[in-house]
Amino acid sequence: VSPKQFKDDDFTKKVTDILQNTQLDPRMLELEVTEGMVMEDTKIAIDKLKTLNAMGIYISVDDYGTGYSSLSYLRRLPIHALKIDQSFIVDLMEDSNAQAIVSSTIILAHKLGLKVVAEGVETVGQRQLLQKWQCDELQGYLISKPLPANQFPIMFSQYGPAGAFEQNVTVIM
Repeated sequence: VSPKQFKDDDFTKKVTDILQNTQLDPRMLELEVTEGMVMEDTKIAIDKLKTLNAMGIYISVDDYGTGYSSLSYLRRLPIHALKIDQSFIVDLMEDSNAQAIVSSTIILAHKLGLKVVAEGVETVGQRQLLQKWQCDELQGYLISKPLPANQFPIMFSQYGPAGAFEQNVTVIM
C-alpha cells in the first residue's frame, strides 16, 4: 500500500468495495504497510489496520527496522507479520550488530505471535543463519529474481513452495 493510498480517508471503504466487487475472500489478501506510514499518525493508522484486520485481511509491516519504530506501538498494532529490511540482511554475515538486531527481532516477533520475513536474502550463509534463528519466510535473489507472471508457474512446478531448499522455511517468490 502506498503512503498516499493509506492516508486516503476512504481507504478501508475502497478495500471493502474491491473485495465485494471481486468476490475475493479477505483472508486471501495480504496488505503491506511500511512502518513509516504507520508511525506517521499512529491513532489513525491503528484504527485503519484494526478495520482491515477485522475483515480478515493479513497485514504485514514492511521495511521493519529502517524507520522510527517503537516497541510500544508494535505491541498495539493489529498485524500478522514483520518484514525485516534487507539493509540488515546484506551485512548479516559480517556485522555482529546486524546479527543481534535480526536475531532479537525474530525472537520478539515470535513472542508477539507474528510471522517474520527476511528481505534481500542473497547467500546460502544468510539463509542458513536465518533458518537457525527460525525466520519464517525468506525473500531475495537466492530464492528467485523477479519473474514475469508467465514464468512463475513453471518455476513453482519445478521447485514447489520450498523447492530445493531445506524444510521449515516458506519461500516467497
